[in-house]
Amino acid sequence: MSQEITTKLIKELRDATGISVMQCKNALEEAQGDTEKALAILKKISSDIALKKSSREVKDGRVCVKSGNNKSVLVALHCETDFVSKNEDFVNLLTNLTEKAFANGIDKMKEEAKELIDLIIQKTGENIELGEAYEVNGSVLGNYIHNNKSAVIVSLEGGNEELARDIAMHITAMKPEYIFKEDITEETKKIMTEIFEKEVANIDKPEDIKKKMLEGKINTYFKEKTLLDQVFIKDGNETINSLLNKNKAQIKEVKRYSI
Repeated sequence: MSQEITTKLIKELRDATGISVMQCKNALEEAQGDTEKALAILKKISSDIALKKSSREVKDGRVCVKSGNNKSVLVALHCETDFVSKNEDFVNLLTNLTEKAFANGIDKMKEEAKELIDLIIQKTGENIELGEAYEVNGSVLGNYIHNNKSAVIVSLEGGNEELARDIAMHITAMKPEYIFKEDITEETKKIMTEIFEKEVANIDKPEDIKKKMLEGKINTYFKEKTLLDQVFIKDGNETINSLLNKNKAQIKEVKRYSI
């Protein structure tokens, strides 16, 4: 038996889904006024729309971090344009996903993400995809977000939250490729050595001088790329390593993501 489709019924479905009044009205008509069936119809439509848009490249997006109780969670959400990345529905979706990841864990959040994302795809008309999601635990945590496009979480042993945040800010600005010297692989060292060998090969200097120049170029290159060897952006007189030593701290973990 069909139920009368009233303005109140349409408004309730609209409030529950955020989908346009006309789409809610059409879904209720198809479901003969049954709200549960109408919701299922709208979810199916959202899923179909999302599938059609899934091949479209997502070049933009936003990152979000939530911290508390010795835990920080970072979640990234991608879309096609900067315009949608600032859309209220998109921002609320990312906040909701981050809250879920923080409260229930990343795996649980991912299980629920598709249905929530599909609804916003239907509303914005753009492809939206979940990016990376990280959880970092520790007693000393600091995070930094730049323009909602880049985020870093730093976990320290020793030090304090202000130090951890300063290092997170430094990483965001300086974008080190490595945290420790040990992170540099032999293959990477070999490739960079070959590149710099070509640079010094034609220099008119004795071989021993050229060898020292080669070593200097390689050392300088990797110092600029390695966090602990980088000069701290807030104090040109010390490196990140000396800053950590001064505060009796060590880096435990770093997670970062840029759109």
